[in-house]
Amino acid sequence: QVQLVESGGGLVQAGGSLRLSCAASGRTSSSDSMGWFRQASGKEREFVAATWSAGKPYYADYAPSVKGRFTISRDNAKNTVYLQMNSLKPEDTAVYYCAVGRGKYGSGVVSEYDYWGQGTQVTVSS
Repeated sequence: QVQLVESGGGLVQAGGSLRLSCAASGRTSSSDSMGWFRQASGKEREFVAATWSAGKPYYADYAPSVKGRFTISRDNAKNTVYLQMNSLKPEDTAVYYCAVGRGKYGSGVVSEYDYWGQGTQVTVSS
C-alpha cells in the first residue's frame, strides 16, 4: 500500500511559477511510474507528466501542453516526486494529483495508476 500527500499548490499570476511536491509512504520501485495528473472544473482528469526508470537514468514524459514549461523530478532518498511549473497560464488552473502506477513505466493513462493523492489546487490568474 502506498499513501501519497501532495503540497505546494496555491494562487499565482500568469507567467509565475509553483513547485508541487508529493511524498510517498510505502514501498515504491524504480519501475513504478510516478505521475502528475490534473483535473479542471467540469473536465476529465488528464495526464501532465510521469517519471520512471528502466535501470538508469530516470526517464520523464510530458503532455504536449506542458512540455518545456513543467519539469518532473524524483528524489528516491525522500521517496518524493516534484513538479516544477514555470510560465504558468490560466489554462493550467486545476486540481493536481500525484499518482503511482505499479510497474507502469511512465504511462499517461489514468486507469493504469494504482494509488492517488488527495490533490492540491493550482489557480493561475490572468
